[in-house]
Amino acid sequence: MGFKCGIVGLPNVGKSTLFNALTRTAAAQAANYPFCTIEPNTGEVAVPDPRLQKIAAVTKSKEIIPTRISFVDIAGLVRGASKGEGLGNQFLANIREVDAIVHVLRCFEDDDITHVEGRINPVADAETVETELMLADLESLERRIVQFRKRAQGKEKEALAVLPVMEKALALLQDGKPVRLMLQGISLDDLKILQGLNLLTSHPVLYVCNVAETDAATGNEHTLAVEAMAAAQGAGVVVISAAIEAEVAQLPDEEELEFLASMGLEEPGLDKLIRAGYALLNLITYFTAGPKETRAWTIEKGTKAPQAAGVIHTDFERGFIRAQTIAYEDYVNLGGEVAAKEAGKARDEGKEYVVQDGDVMLFKFNT
Repeated sequence: MGFKCGIVGLPNVGKSTLFNALTRTAAAQAANYPFCTIEPNTGEVAVPDPRLQKIAAVTKSKEIIPTRISFVDIAGLVRGASKGEGLGNQFLANIREVDAIVHVLRCFEDDDITHVEGRINPVADAETVETELMLADLESLERRIVQFRKRAQGKEKEALAVLPVMEKALALLQDGKPVRLMLQGISLDDLKILQGLNLLTSHPVLYVCNVAETDAATGNEHTLAVEAMAAAQGAGVVVISAAIEAEVAQLPDEEELEFLASMGLEEPGLDKLIRAGYALLNLITYFTAGPKETRAWTIEKGTKAPQAAGVIHTDFERGFIRAQTIAYEDYVNLGGEVAAKEAGKARDEGKEYVVQDGDVMLFKFNT
């Protein structure tokens, strides 16, 4: 099960520098001119989770395999992208393919790095990108809704189900609001319909404030403005210095924490970003553990046991019988599977069990 976060923003805000540090590669060219990134670069990164090491220590696993999430570095967007300006059409096509948007905002001053709008105002930058996405969605919906209205008049079942969702989304866009506001309290059926519409502003958003090295630990007036904007939208915010993260990416693991401490930081900003992206997609982790390996598995919150088993292999879901389940805290505190069983903390869960974050699971199934 793959999950993608698209890294977007105006040109020259630090997207590619951040992507290179995030994936510890030089795959995404970074330079001081617009549209340096033309083809999207994709990289998979491990989701930091200290629980893995603790479980592995109990089971004495030979291998530790973290769960992973993909990040896509997408070409910079400019005003007029919804009408094809710059690399607009390509940008919009690429962003439709991701599950969530990581919106990088320039929150640093540097006369040597050109800003496409000629000023430093991250809130205005965010509004520029959001406006272009809403305009593209508005054009798409206005074009498609005509046919659905005709089909609904003919009592077509699909159109009758889809049209109310389209109408609500269109009303939001016409009011200058993103479609993701519909996600609050939406039914599962309507959510599937909304996802099928593939609207740009239906994606959840995480704002990343790219700051100078001196502001990495404290933020600045620009990050405060972004945090206020995000709070009003119910969006998340992470403050990162892409320059620091690029330096950290070049260091041996044993030198990372010492370098970060010298900058007043407790952990790489990218760890915060990865975890925030994971949370943004409403994902949780369950574990499988044994002498061979301890492994993390990614599922959406609310997933039932058979579907969680299917992430490992489709045969596990098809032939699901039950799942031995031990809560993470019980597994670690009691010292593993045998002790958890003796303490009555190992449960046999059936097909209706909703997997919880941190569950250590062993699936029983028929092939």
